[in-house]
Amino acid sequence: MFLSVFDLFKIGIGPSSSHTMGPMTAAARFLEELRGDDWPRPVGAKVDRLSVSLHGSLAFTGIGHGTDRAVILGLTGQTPVTVDPDASESVLAAVHESRRVAPPGHPSYRFDPKSDLVLDKKTPLPGHANGMAFSAFDADDRLLLRRIYYSIGGGFVVSDEELQRMKAEGPLRQDVGKRVPYPFVNAREMLAMAARSGMSIAAMKRANEEIHQSREALNEGLDGVWEAMRGCIERGLSQEGIMPGGLKVKRRARQLHDRLQDEWSRNRPNPLLANDWLSIYAMAVNEENAAGGRVVTAPTNGAAGVVPAVMRYWLHFHVEADQDSIRDFLLTAAAVGGIIKHNASISGAEVGCQGEVGSASAMAAAGLCAVMGGTPEQVENAAEIALEHHLGMTCDPVGGLVQVPCIERNALGAVKAVTAASLAIKGDGTHFVPLDAAIETMRQTGLDMNERYKETSLGGLAVNVVEC
Repeated sequence: MFLSVFDLFKIGIGPSSSHTMGPMTAAARFLEELRGDDWPRPVGAKVDRLSVSLHGSLAFTGIGHGTDRAVILGLTGQTPVTVDPDASESVLAAVHESRRVAPPGHPSYRFDPKSDLVLDKKTPLPGHANGMAFSAFDADDRLLLRRIYYSIGGGFVVSDEELQRMKAEGPLRQDVGKRVPYPFVNAREMLAMAARSGMSIAAMKRANEEIHQSREALNEGLDGVWEAMRGCIERGLSQEGIMPGGLKVKRRARQLHDRLQDEWSRNRPNPLLANDWLSIYAMAVNEENAAGGRVVTAPTNGAAGVVPAVMRYWLHFHVEADQDSIRDFLLTAAAVGGIIKHNASISGAEVGCQGEVGSASAMAAAGLCAVMGGTPEQVENAAEIALEHHLGMTCDPVGGLVQVPCIERNALGAVKAVTAASLAIKGDGTHFVPLDAAIETMRQTGLDMNERYKETSLGGLAVNVVEC
């Protein structure tokens, strides 16, 4: 099984990888098919109008997660990588005013967001909670092409046909045509390969990556991911005000950061100093994500603050931290994240927040344990501790926004990751619950979890905060 580090860590925009980045990517895929000649159409027929329907979790929390905006931007030719968050408002306003989209390489299509973008809360699509249907019509409103896509978490998008193959053949196989020297599909195989080879998890992951790209390109990509993460932290620490969406939640990261800086300069004793910095770094990222800023899926947007916060903590409090260790951190975290995604899910709409912040915490714990000198067995133990203590966590965003409880939840996920790494590295790697068992438990728990607690905002805090 091969899932690239850059599949887990994608540079995009907030507030959600599954509800913002995924739908934007789906729109780009639909436009690409429209432009090609591989789909059947009547002779002389031309596409004149587009429409999109959002289903399941995308319909229930789409407005709060910016799914409607993402679809419109995607139909104008924007992608999560190329979109300029600062220019988005003007693009959206132009579409609403003209009721047309004109993506590059295409003619201008009719598209009125008020009537052609439907949030269908009554008709879930069968494949996944995050389903969407894109349709193209001619000038007489005859349907020419309809495609269904599913956003399956972390910005990954599959078509209906691809999802059917996944169900028939097992989890999404990213390793097709990508033969690698260390193809582990679970933690047990990963540890066995590490024992046979004498290599670290990061070294095995690097060897797999370098089959498909040069060492220089890999290092450049890893450095780019960290730079994007670091930049997100810095932007989050510099901003103030109210976050968008209507809840009127204030940004707190800058104020808390300034208070900590003051304590630092005065040499005031603070036994919770490391936890405070961890929390502020994570909150800075997720406040930026909530505002629709540039973030990195780690492995999702809703959990984007955990891994960067722990990496920044590593640089802040450990004198041995350097650029090579940052690369090893990301490679180790990606190895664990790939195992979780392959065998369970990183989608809040599928398994709840245990699959988002829980997975992120496991990834961060593994990465930190590795750069602190942990053995592969200790790294696996760290990941298991972090994931185990997120099992059962629901996804119940208030108002459908990635703000409450998501922002603080990232802070606590980062704290748990550091604690898990510290506990693991003080042991010898032997422990009672294997990581694979924790992952399977998360999958089963997600299947048993009521839909109200899986990113629909129909239960939990999403209901009770408003009622109180």
